[in-house]
Amino acid sequence: MPEEAEEISDYEDVAVYTLDDSTERDLLEAQNELTFIWSNKEGWPVGVIMSYVFHEGRFWCTASSQRKRVAAVRRDPRVCVAITSKGSRLGANKALTYKGVVTVRDDAETKSWFYPALSKAINPEDPERAARFARFLDSPRRVIFEIVPEGRIAYDGAKMRAATNRSSAFAI
Repeated sequence: MPEEAEEISDYEDVAVYTLDDSTERDLLEAQNELTFIWSNKEGWPVGVIMSYVFHEGRFWCTASSQRKRVAAVRRDPRVCVAITSKGSRLGANKALTYKGVVTVRDDAETKSWFYPALSKAINPEDPERAARFARFLDSPRRVIFEIVPEGRIAYDGAKMRAATNRSSAFAI
């Protein structure tokens, strides 16, 4: 981030407005939805919104195995996830994008911890509803995506706003 006294004159390099480690952890904990992006057979990027749990440095999501994204990631496990702070307790203008590699899991050990964890993330104030949701997730064709991040882009709009406010170029 630019020094307190440093002024900016444009927004050419917004990479300097990255998230601090603590804010990144807060965002990963506060949010429970991400955009999951993969490539289809023709190489086109495709994305959907999915609920997730961030556990042990990895993203965990689930889908029924007849979904096209499951066959696609088995063919090419390179994926991307994008997360924003919009709608979370952190407010707007914070974002994370990770590229990574996905492993498709369907083992009982993963399902036994993941279904309750995802259900609790989606229903934090209602344990009964969370338990029902976990039971519904446990279906015959359901698989779990384990996404191991390999690179990231992070953005903190509050830092950009602060730099803009310090800049005399922005002053009227």
